[in-house]
Amino acid sequence: MADPATYRPRTSDIPTSPGVYRFRDADRRVIYVGKAKNLRQRLTNYFQDLSVLHPRTRRMVTTAASVEWTVVSSEVEALTLEYTWIKEFDPRFNVKFRDDKSYPFLAVTMGERYPRAHVTRRPRARTDRAFGPYTHAWAIRETLDLLLRVFPIRTCSAGVFRRAERSGRPCLLGFIDKCSAPCVGRVSAEEHRALAEDFCDFMSGNTRTYVRRLEQRMKEAAAALDYETAARVRDDLQALQKVMEKNSVVLADDTDADLIGLAHDDLEAAVQVFHVRGGRIRGQRGWVAEILDESSPADIIERALTTLYAEGGAPHEVLVPVLPPDVEDVRRLLGPSVELRVPRRGEKKDLLETVTRNAEDALRLQRLRRTGDLTARTKALEDLGEALDLAEPPLRIECFDISHSQGTNVVGSMVVFEDGLPRKSEYRRYSVTGAAARDDTASMHDVIRRRLQRHLSSEPDPDRDEKRFAYPPSLMLVDGGPAQVAAAQRAFDELGVTDVALAGIAKRLEELWLPGEEHPVILPRTSEALFLVQRLRDEAHRFAISYHRSKRGRAMQESVLDGVEGLGPARRRALLDRYVTVDAIREAGVEGLQEVPGIGPALAARILAALDSETPGPAVDMATGEILDPAEARRKRQS
Repeated sequence: MADPATYRPRTSDIPTSPGVYRFRDADRRVIYVGKAKNLRQRLTNYFQDLSVLHPRTRRMVTTAASVEWTVVSSEVEALTLEYTWIKEFDPRFNVKFRDDKSYPFLAVTMGERYPRAHVTRRPRARTDRAFGPYTHAWAIRETLDLLLRVFPIRTCSAGVFRRAERSGRPCLLGFIDKCSAPCVGRVSAEEHRALAEDFCDFMSGNTRTYVRRLEQRMKEAAAALDYETAARVRDDLQALQKVMEKNSVVLADDTDADLIGLAHDDLEAAVQVFHVRGGRIRGQRGWVAEILDESSPADIIERALTTLYAEGGAPHEVLVPVLPPDVEDVRRLLGPSVELRVPRRGEKKDLLETVTRNAEDALRLQRLRRTGDLTARTKALEDLGEALDLAEPPLRIECFDISHSQGTNVVGSMVVFEDGLPRKSEYRRYSVTGAAARDDTASMHDVIRRRLQRHLSSEPDPDRDEKRFAYPPSLMLVDGGPAQVAAAQRAFDELGVTDVALAGIAKRLEELWLPGEEHPVILPRTSEALFLVQRLRDEAHRFAISYHRSKRGRAMQESVLDGVEGLGPARRRALLDRYVTVDAIREAGVEGLQEVPGIGPALAARILAALDSETPGPAVDMATGEILDPAEARRKRQS
C-alpha cells in the first residue's frame, strides 16, 4: 500500500485549466482516468487525509504510485478524451460498461455495387445502412427471411457471388425467388440497388407506402382474374404484416429516441437502453458495470452517454432518468439537433419506467451470479496461493502447452486468467522451429524463454503506454511434470527472472510440481483451486490443439503447390488466403487466379497445369486439420 504523499504533486504545479488525469500503479498500469473543469481543484481532493476519503477512493490512491494530467481546451474535449483513454487503458478503478451480451445488427452494404443484406455483430463500414441492435440473432434472421419475399436483395458472401458469376447459375435463393440473382444478370445493378433502397426504407419505418402498394397490386390482379398473381402478392403482404407485428408500436407518434434506464447498488450498476425508431422498439441492449469509485447516478448516466454516442449516432431524442452533472458539455457532444431530457409525464415517462424495470431485473440477475462466481473465484485463488506458498493470491496466471504431430508442426500456446477469468485478448500462440522442436522439453524451454524476454522488455517506460503484456504474471503454469518444469526453470535462470512463480501440471493425478522439489503438491479433490487449475490446463490444451490443426492443414495444402515454378512462399500464402483449398484453386480457373496479387496469366496456367497433373488429394478443413469427404468439402467452400 503506497502513501499518496510520496507522489503528490505540488499544488502550484497543477494547472487550473480543463483536462484529463491518469493515476498509475507501480507497474505503470493506468488504474484510473478522470476529467475535470479545473485540474488543480479536482486533484487536490484526492490528497486529503485518508480518513476523510471515500473507501473506494482511498483504495485507489493507495494503490497508485503516480499521477499525470493532460490539459485540453474545453470541457467537451475533456469528456471525449476521458472516454478514449478509458476505452484504451481499461483502468481497473473506473466504471467500465461492458455489454451483457453481443448484439446483432441487420446491415445492408450500400457501398458495394450489388448491396448485400446480412446479420453482423462486428463494427460496420461507414457506407453500410444498419438496423438494430436486436436482442436475438434468430429473430432478425427470421425477419430478413420474410422480407426477402418482397425485397429479394442479395444476401450471399462475396465468394459465393463470384462463383455464381463464373458458373452462370444462381444459388438456391435465386431459384426460390428470394434473391433477384444479379450475379447471373436477372436484374441490372441499378434495379438491384433500387430494391436495396426500398428494403432500407421499409426497415427505417416507412411501412405504409409498401403495404398500400401491395394491396393495390393484389386488387388489380384480382380484378383482372389473375388469381395466381393475386395469391402471391397476398402472401407477400402477409409477410410484411408479420414483420410489422414483431415491432410493436410503443409511442403514438413517429418518434426516434433512445431511452436509458438505470439501477444500481453500492457495488454495481445496470444500464438498459431501448432504441425506438419510427415509434417502434427496434432494439434493446444493456450493460452491467462494477462501481469502484464514488460515481453517482448522474455520473453513471454521463458515462453511459459518452459510451453510446462518443462516435456519433445519437437519435433526435435521448431520454434519461437523471441529467448528467456536466449536462451542457454532454449536449454539445451529442450535437445541436439532439434533445437530452428527463420525461416528466405521458407515454415516454411510462416507457422509461419499463426500461428501468429491465435494468433492475438485470442487476438482480447479476447479483445472483456475483454471489456464486465471485466467492468461488476468490476462494480458488486464495487456496492456490496458499498451496504454492505464494505471498499473495495469483491474480494473473499464464498457462503454457505444446502440441505437435510426431515432432512436426510444433506449436506452443499461452492462455491467461486474470482474477480467475479467461482474458482471451491476452492469449498468444508460438510457432516452434529448429533445434527447439526436437522434443517437448526443448520446445517448452523455447516458449518460456521467449515469453520471459517479452516480459523483461515490457518494463515500465514513462514515455510509452504499452498495453501488450504490461501486466506482469504472478504465476506461470506449464503442462507437464518435473522435466517440463525443469526446462522452464532453465529459462528463468538464464534470464535472471525471480519475480514470477513457476509450477507444472501433471495430467495423471492433477499434481502440481514445483522447481527442484522431489514430491508434488496434491490439491484436495473438492478444492476450488483444483477446478481452476484444470480449467487453465484444458484451455491451454484446446488453444494449442486448434493452432496446431490449422497449421497442419495449411501445410498439407501448401505441399501440393511446392513444385510450381515461380510460386514462392509469399504468393503461395496469398493464394491459399484467397481460395483456402486446392480444389477451390482448381475451380477458380486462370482468370480467378489472376485476381491474387503477383499472379499473372503464365503463372496461373502453370499452377493449374501442375494441379491437373497431380492426383487429386483429400480436402482438409483449415480450422481442424481433419480430412473431408468431397461432399463435405463442397459444402464448406460454399459456406
